[in-house]
This record gives sequence, C-alpha cells and structure tokens, in this order.
Amino acid sequence: MTETERADSAELLAACAARDETALRRLFEAESGRMKGIAMRILHRHDLAEEAVQDAFVQIWQNAARYDRRLGSPRAWMNAIVRFRAIDILRSRPQEDAVPPEDLDRMRDGAVEAAWTGLDGDGRLRGCLEAIDEWSRRALLLAYVAGLSQAEIAGRFSRPLGTVKSWMRRGLLSLRECLG
Repeated sequence: MTETERADSAELLAACAARDETALRRLFEAESGRMKGIAMRILHRHDLAEEAVQDAFVQIWQNAARYDRRLGSPRAWMNAIVRFRAIDILRSRPQEDAVPPEDLDRMRDGAVEAAWTGLDGDGRLRGCLEAIDEWSRRALLLAYVAGLSQAEIAGRFSRPLGTVKSWMRRGLLSLRECLG
C-alpha cells in the first residue's frame, strides 16, 4: 500500500467515523476483493467468505472512530477485522464428521451403480459402454461418475497406474469411435 493509498484509506475511515456512507462504499470497492481473499483462505467457501467480508464492513462502519493510524495501516486494521470474523464463522460452524473410507467407497459404488442402471437400456451411450471391456468401463465410470483420480482407481483395483491409464485411454478412444 502506497503512502497515498494509506492516506486515502485513513481519510475514508475518518469519514466513516463521521457516518459518511459514500466513504464506506469507496472503502468497500477498494478493499473488499483483498478481504474476500483473506476470508477464502480461512473458510474455503465463497458464501462464507462473503459473509465474513459483509460482517467485517459492518464492524468497520461501527468502529471506524477507533482506528488509530499510529498502530498500523488502515488495510492492516481492516484485514485483521475480516480475519477475526472469518475465524469466528469457522468456529461457530458445527464440526462435520469425516466419513469413514469404507462408507465413502460404498457411496461411490452406489453412485456408479445408479448411473449405470439409470442409462437408457436402448440408448447409444449404454450400448457403447457395453461394447468396451469391463475394466475400461469400470475405470471410466469411477472417474467420471465418482470423481476418482487414475491413481485412486489403480489403488482400488490393486493395479499399476500405467495399466489404469491404458484402460481409460482405450475406453475413451472406443467411446469416441462408437459415439462419433
């Protein structure tokens, strides 16, 4: 932050303390993007990061008169507010229990099975998938339906990664030819 930007931000904060809504809007336009980035690094969700920024600007508006330029830059003060607000949001959220790996595998298998059985029996995609070898079909379904990486598929089938890559390449080429 340059000295000019620092002075401008300090002036905007002083104007906010005097209840100048235009100053708050200008401060928001100048700093909200950076502040959302800080909140995203903590929360990993856009909606919660936006909530943290919104709450931070409410606090900035309410506490602008408390800003002391001798203690740091306006940006540092505002970034601290959004950081603390994001941490508060993170702490207030109920902790999500991790799904045991075997349950996650069953859920993925169920999604793959549902996708396979949900295909139209007379449909072109089902016919093309049935035409490729079983290993290629299973690997493709696990990758594209369950979202597994090639390395995860290799681990699941206890096969070398190169083998799984070959299955998938062969299957994709066959599908392209069949559907083309």
